[in-house]
Amino acid sequence: MKKLAIATLVGVNVLSASALAQTEIQWWHAMDGALNDWVVDLADGFNASQKDYKVVPVYKGNYDQSMTAGVAAVRSGNAPDILQVFEVGTASMIYADGVIKSVSEMMEENNMPLDIDAYIPAVASYYTAPNGKLLSLPFNSSTTVMYYNKDAFKKAGLDPEAPPKTWEEIRTATEALKASGSKCPMTTTWFGWTQLESFSSWHNVPVATKNNGFDGLDVELLLNSPLQVRHLENLSDMAKNGLFVYKGRADAGSPAFVSGECAITFGSSGAYSGIKRDAKFDFAETTLPYYDDVEGAPQNTVIGGATLWVLNGKPAENYKGVAKFFEYISQPKIAAQSHMRTGYLPVTKEAFEITEKTGFYDENPGADVPVEQMIRQATDNTRGIRLGNMLQIRTIMDEETEQVWTGKQTPKQALDNVVERGNALLKRFERTNSK
Repeated sequence: MKKLAIATLVGVNVLSASALAQTEIQWWHAMDGALNDWVVDLADGFNASQKDYKVVPVYKGNYDQSMTAGVAAVRSGNAPDILQVFEVGTASMIYADGVIKSVSEMMEENNMPLDIDAYIPAVASYYTAPNGKLLSLPFNSSTTVMYYNKDAFKKAGLDPEAPPKTWEEIRTATEALKASGSKCPMTTTWFGWTQLESFSSWHNVPVATKNNGFDGLDVELLLNSPLQVRHLENLSDMAKNGLFVYKGRADAGSPAFVSGECAITFGSSGAYSGIKRDAKFDFAETTLPYYDDVEGAPQNTVIGGATLWVLNGKPAENYKGVAKFFEYISQPKIAAQSHMRTGYLPVTKEAFEITEKTGFYDENPGADVPVEQMIRQATDNTRGIRLGNMLQIRTIMDEETEQVWTGKQTPKQALDNVVERGNALLKRFERTNSK
């Protein structure tokens, strides 16, 4: 019995030593609901594939909250190894001295170089430095799409297989939806992103000078051009006539669509998995509408979603574990599975091809819309928006446009104010980060 007890104790000690030898990788993220399940499954899959490292995903709130938590952790010296940051935080991460470690650099140091050419160009170019190095790992890249309730379309006498393509057709469709009893024919999520930023890119109109901030810090907003004013006037008129209902900031409009209250919404392609899980009606996604009298429209939409940033100051062994994890989730089959599960872009060309061969797009009409919108040839106006203090600028967009829905401001006044207040923040960012 003593020998058995000793052998058992030795076995426990060996297991404990093995567990202690495992390097833990902290991954802070902003994915909730069905997307949190996806993140946990990715970590579990990697952890089961090897014994040296354990990736621990930690939900830190929505994009705004997780980035704030990450910044605070960096300042306190308690930063995670990996931080998921949405696209509007890119400039802030780039100019944060000593905070990040380039993904390309980390992968090369661990003999696992990434092939940037393997990524969808619009995705890779947004997160690539002038020296050609990838700054962060494309992960849940998304773009804006239009979702619509096919059952509501049928009830309104609209063809559910022929969604509206132009804003004129949107007007006609929402009038029919209202006539059929809909209290909310159309809403949106993330107003600034969908109706100002993506709208501008889709029409090949700049959001800011210096190629939307890619070419320097001395940049100014251009969000009050005639076309953008025209669009806000159109939405304002639709709101007055009960065709468009503003539900609130960020993702506040999603529940109204998923519940069936609103028949049309605009939002992230990454919302697909949640809608598919929760909606009790037949729905589809399609391209954003455009004004067909604007030359060159439609062009391409801007990138959204987030990437994975590696933070500085960690032991070499941690970076080796992060590199192995990045190599794991970047495998074409894994990337394709993630795309099909979530609605985010497939990120790499091979992942898109794998998805195509499975027949997924035939079985899920519209699921290829985000890819089709992003693989178009981008222009200087449409390859993305890289502005400092972009998170605060989006808050200003919300604050000023909300005055339009309450009748306290005209669309022109609202956008003029966005530009004036936003430019003050851009100047502040320039002063802080100019070398």
